[in-house]
Order: sequence, then structure tokens, then C-alpha cells
Amino acid sequence: MKHSAWFSIRKWVYHHLHDEDYQTPLSQIINFFLILLILGNVVAVLLESVNDLYHHYQVYFDAFEHFSIVVFSLEYLLRFWSVVERNPQQSALKQRWGYVTSGAAIIDLLAILPAYLNLFVKLDLRFLRILRLFRLFKLTRYFVSLQILLRVIEREKGSFQAVIFILIIMIVIAAAGIYGVESRVQPEVFSSIPGSMWWAVVTLTTVGYGDVTPMTPVGRFLGAMITILGVGLAALPAGILANGLANELELRKQQLEIRFRQLLQNSDIDILNDTEKMEALRKEVGLSTEQMHDITLQLIREREEMKLKQQQHQYCYCPHCGNKLPD
Repeated sequence: MKHSAWFSIRKWVYHHLHDEDYQTPLSQIINFFLILLILGNVVAVLLESVNDLYHHYQVYFDAFEHFSIVVFSLEYLLRFWSVVERNPQQSALKQRWGYVTSGAAIIDLLAILPAYLNLFVKLDLRFLRILRLFRLFKLTRYFVSLQILLRVIEREKGSFQAVIFILIIMIVIAAAGIYGVESRVQPEVFSSIPGSMWWAVVTLTTVGYGDVTPMTPVGRFLGAMITILGVGLAALPAGILANGLANELELRKQQLEIRFRQLLQNSDIDILNDTEKMEALRKEVGLSTEQMHDITLQLIREREEMKLKQQQHQYCYCPHCGNKLPD
């Protein structure tokens, strides 16, 4: 009996913290509270950087930080404990290890880790504030747009790795080239290949601060070529991200349309008259009004075509003997 109650509590925690499809007033209140707490932490970090304000209200800032650490730590432990309810047939250790190594769990850990590190190793307050801003990434769990962006980055990580590798090679080559051309004219600026990498980075990324510029004709020609190459290299990550977002949004749209069709087929809804039910289904799936209208028109068109085919099939046979009529 005790084990049954224990498992029921764990399942209840899983539904309210992990299961996105489980929507109750309490789960929405929990999510809303956590979102406000995350935003409150970000605002607190920003305000604490104003030293006069921080020293004047230090007691309140510290109390809010301690409260946040307790809540975020409890959230992390409860998620770690209840994640086994996702697949009861699978090993609990395997599921928990999968959760600990997931991106969302790493973000949750980074949100509380600086506070515990500060208990053993005294960190600079400014550095600690920057680390606490990692809590902002916890919002990715509650906003679909951020989840889509992270999913695209995860899916296209091979392309991003290739671009970064090419960029590193170009930086080394550009730094070596400008060092070989300009080191004699400007030895204090291009003193070594590592020292020339700053110029290579700002030139390849087309930022061009202008603090370091080549003076020889060959150096300027090389700088012009590197700048032109940099335009293409800088556009590669943006193109990969834009293409990945377009593919992800199209895939999501198709999945929503399939689910909407399944709900329509299983619910016996009159597409033309049951507008309230249609609207409820649209909100449940997450489709826009335009997408719902497009699917509705397509379903009506498909039904009309099906009726027409049935009528044609009916008139191809004799109603008395059942033999096929000549064309």
C-alpha cells in the first residue's frame, strides 16, 4: 500500500513537471510561478549590478536568492526523481542518466551550481552574477519558439561544426598570410601569427574595427580578399539556421495537421456546423486559424471527391443484374 501511494505521488509529480500534454489549472500555475521566478532572478541580477542599490537592499536580494535556490534545487531533484514515470518498462537508472545528460537538465544544473560552488570557493560577485544569468535559459522549457530554435541547432550541429572548422582554418591561414606580409613593416602590431589572429577574426567576420590595418599594397590586397571571403563565411551560419528553421516549422505544421485530421476523424464532428468544437480542437493542437481553414477546405474537397467516385462507381453497374455497363 505504501509503495502504491509512493508511485502515485511520483506519477503526479511527473505529470506536473515533465508531461507537456498534461494540462490542469495546477500545472499551469506551477509553470507560471517558475516563469515569474526565472524572470525575477534576471531582474534581480541586473539590479544587483547597481552597487548603491544592492548595498541598500542587500538583505532582500540575498533572501530572494536563497528562496530561488531552494525552489530550483527542489525542482531539479523532483524532475530527477519522477522522470522514471516516462517509460516504466525501461530501467530507472538509464532514464535518470538520460535526463541528467539532456540539455534541459544541464541548464537546470547550471542555474543552481554557482550558488553551491560559492559555499566552498568564494567567487567574485560580478562573475557570480553572470553565472546566475544562466537561469534565463530555463525559459526554453516553457516557450515553443525557443524549443524550436534549440531543436534546429541540435539537428544542424554537424553543419555548424563544419562551418566553425572552416572558419578556424581560414583564421589561421589569414593570420599567417598577413604576418608574412606585414610583420616587417608593423612588427609591433603583427608580432606573431597568434598576435595577428585578432586582425584575421575581425576581418573574416567583416566587423573591421579599423584599429589594425595593413599598410603594404600586398597586405591591403590580402585584406580585401579575406574580407570578401568573410562575407560568404558569415552568411553560412545564418543560411543554415534559416533553412533549419523553415524545415522545422514545416515539419511541425505537417505534424499538427495530421493530429488535427485524426481528431476530426475520431470525434464525428460536423466540419461546417460545429464551429465551437472545431475551435477547441484548433487550440488543443496549436494550429493557427488560417491553417485550420485550409485543412477544413481540403477535407471538404476530399469528401466531395469521394462522393463523386462512389456515384460514378454506382452507375457503372446494372442495378438489376449487377453486370458492368459498357462505357
